[in-house]
Amino acid sequence: MTVVADLAEGTDTADPYALTHLDVLESEAVHILREVAGEFEKPVILFSGGKDSIVMLHLALKAFAPAPVPFALLHVDTGHNFPEVLAYRDRVVAEHRLRLHVASVQEFIDRGELRERPDGTRNPLQTVPLLHAIATGRFDAVFGGGRRDEEKARAKERVFSLRDEFGGWDPRRQRPELWQLYNGRHAPGEHVRVFPLSNWTELDVWQYIAREKIELPAIYYAHRRAVFRRNGMWLAPGAWGGPREGEVVERRMVRYRTVGDMSCTGAVDSDATTIEQVIAEIAASRLTERGATRADDKLSEAAMEDRKREGYF
Repeated sequence: MTVVADLAEGTDTADPYALTHLDVLESEAVHILREVAGEFEKPVILFSGGKDSIVMLHLALKAFAPAPVPFALLHVDTGHNFPEVLAYRDRVVAEHRLRLHVASVQEFIDRGELRERPDGTRNPLQTVPLLHAIATGRFDAVFGGGRRDEEKARAKERVFSLRDEFGGWDPRRQRPELWQLYNGRHAPGEHVRVFPLSNWTELDVWQYIAREKIELPAIYYAHRRAVFRRNGMWLAPGAWGGPREGEVVERRMVRYRTVGDMSCTGAVDSDATTIEQVIAEIAASRLTERGATRADDKLSEAAMEDRKREGYF
């Protein structure tokens, strides 16, 4: 078989030691994870059961094998999460014997420290429980699954993103990261958000999931589900406040490109029931996953950046 034929089939290349783009991205992420382990005292991984945090945990498991992952997990639970995702989260934690910290939005509401929003969404309410968990846990580095291709404010982030003593983000304080050299210095009370998947795209994530045969919550694949239409998106009915009068619930074949709070995460019409079909669907899409499915990013032109300045991811 000729080299040309090999390349067309996506198998061996002329150089058997050449790295694929997924190998390069994996190597970079593993380097970042190990750099944080050596530089910080008490890192933690934000883990929601969404695909990006799942890939990040998979990379951490590979980075430190055969030793256990030296970081705990942290999940900010809004109380409006998808049941399938919470079940997946708990199963993974038990399977790998991980430590999980849960910061509950509902507990802050019950104590009167947060108030429900008129629109029912709790996604913007996550900032206070998150910052409280970081402070009480004394975490000095917090891993997040954010990627630069998701949203324009996230495109401004460095891999190591310094946060002040109030958890706030100032893009003017971003540090240069030449030659993959990362500066984790921070003053007492400050912490650093770390994004190992910064340079990945949504398509990269799915191709890596396919290559590594990573299990995901079933809602990432097309299934028939009760949904209703609001502001151009298919939302799942629930106690969070949907549907309202005049909003009709119907059963449709849908899947989720990104998973967050039920009140702000929309499904997309899809027949993609396999990972190969999902990859083909994403490759043909001209909308980012957040642009197509996240109502919380549509609150204003600078919605994400405003929340990041307040301490959100």
